[in-house]
Amino acid sequence: MVKKVYIIGLGLIGGSIALSIKQKDPSIHILGFDINEDQANLAKRIGAIDEIATKLFPDLSSVDMIFLSTPVQQTTQIIEQLKSEQLKKDVIVTDVGSTKVKIVECANQHLNGKIKFIGGHPMAGSHKSGILAAKPHLFENAFYILTPSQYVTQNDVDLLKSVLEGTKANFIEMTPNEHDEVTGVISHFPHIVAASLVYQAKNHEEQFPLVKRLAAGGFRDITRIASSSPSMWRDILLHNKEPLLHLFDEWISEMERVKAFVANEEADNLFSYFQYAKNYRDGLPEKQKGAIPSFYDLFVDVPDYPGVISEITGYLAKEKISLTNIRIIETREEIYGVLRLSFQTERDRELAIDCINKYCAYETFIM
Repeated sequence: MVKKVYIIGLGLIGGSIALSIKQKDPSIHILGFDINEDQANLAKRIGAIDEIATKLFPDLSSVDMIFLSTPVQQTTQIIEQLKSEQLKKDVIVTDVGSTKVKIVECANQHLNGKIKFIGGHPMAGSHKSGILAAKPHLFENAFYILTPSQYVTQNDVDLLKSVLEGTKANFIEMTPNEHDEVTGVISHFPHIVAASLVYQAKNHEEQFPLVKRLAAGGFRDITRIASSSPSMWRDILLHNKEPLLHLFDEWISEMERVKAFVANEEADNLFSYFQYAKNYRDGLPEKQKGAIPSFYDLFVDVPDYPGVISEITGYLAKEKISLTNIRIIETREEIYGVLRLSFQTERDRELAIDCINKYCAYETFIM
């Protein structure tokens, strides 16, 4: 039975894990540490943790489970240091990193059979960061990948799942290699592509000054993941080097194939290329959270006149529906609606659609 949990890193992910644990089982005592003392104090104030650790490794002899909610580089460093700490026999240690091979290899190398390390990756996030953005339902319906190390039993995995039951996540077990290959395809490499598209736009801005202004519409939307933390993605790419190098080769080959279609004016092949991509993309699950955090956007077709934003937000406020972002779209090619509203959850977006239909005749669209 788990009575005491220690969470290192009290940002969005660590804080949300803490809140989900407390919501499901308030009797579990949560000790928390963050390098930012203000974050730790806020975590205590909002009830995410019961006690603040004043140093990275306090007395851990009574702790049943340790969560490492830190960047991947720091996670491996902490794992190496844990082997020298006095820990409870059979303590379960887990992390939340976006790569798994190097982390689990580090655990296999430095932790003995008394310490059960289970790699973890909750595939959820938010537009915001920090403990104040943490929510107990952040991981609801999201995939939560578990990659056990060599000393772990199924009972250990089941115990971790039981503590995380309050997240309401969908747990999937796989090997570290499988995890890194899959996330490389559907998360890591797309971030590289998004960043490269931004670089391409920037390189043409001097010749065509309107590039930046015209990129305010669909281009800004399809490259929004390029705004993610540079230090985090630097570490992720270095930790997932081998799968990504293979994906680079595949991507270059794919671009050469399309380039040849264009150069040779192969109309049928170009049509088939885009048709297949459309069919596959349209067949992707709409309501299932994936490796890249979902953006719950709603486009509203409103006339662009003074006061329209306050009109819409007034209706939403009246129905107590929270927004995370709002923007007027200038470049609307292939985007229906002049106003884009962003929400924290799909449920909030659904409520917003009902609200707008209730109070006004503006059309709403989901892309």
